[in-house]
Amino acid sequence: MSADLSPVIAATAQWLVRAYPAAGGALSAALAETQARQAATVAARLLHPTPVDVALLGIVGPGGSARLDRLVGADAGATDGAEHGWRTWVDETVASWAACLLADPALAAAAVAALAEDDADADGVCAPAFRRLTAPDAHDRRAASLLRHPDLLAPVADLHRDGLAERLRTGPAAPAKAA
Repeated sequence: MSADLSPVIAATAQWLVRAYPAAGGALSAALAETQARQAATVAARLLHPTPVDVALLGIVGPGGSARLDRLVGADAGATDGAEHGWRTWVDETVASWAACLLADPALAAAAVAALAEDDADADGVCAPAFRRLTAPDAHDRRAASLLRHPDLLAPVADLHRDGLAERLRTGPAAPAKAA
């Protein structure tokens, strides 16, 4: 299932690091990208927990970054053209949930725990795999100071924060029972 979400995860993480760039060189950029990717992975897997959800995403598409770009003040003219086609794979809800997780490591830890509970076989979902998201050290925080700043993230995080809270409170949608 993760492979089917990989275009959405990659595009959403890319959007996050472009909207909230790292300062301090290549190492900082790599650390910030890792944190954004981890946040987008957790958010995407929470939002699309079943193979049916992932298949529906493939049919209807994730929606793109246009609204997010306007929200953070990105230059719309700079996002036109084939070189920015990756933006069509950005999922607004995934970006919003990822912003919530980046702003609050305790919430991120709860989200990772929810993923582990959802996966009966826990296929690679464990806290150490998401350490940079759930327990960032000083280097991680410095590298992603904009990416983790709650006030800067608020416009994006607030878009779908209630949905994330509901998802973490209630768990995934229960599969339909046969009659």
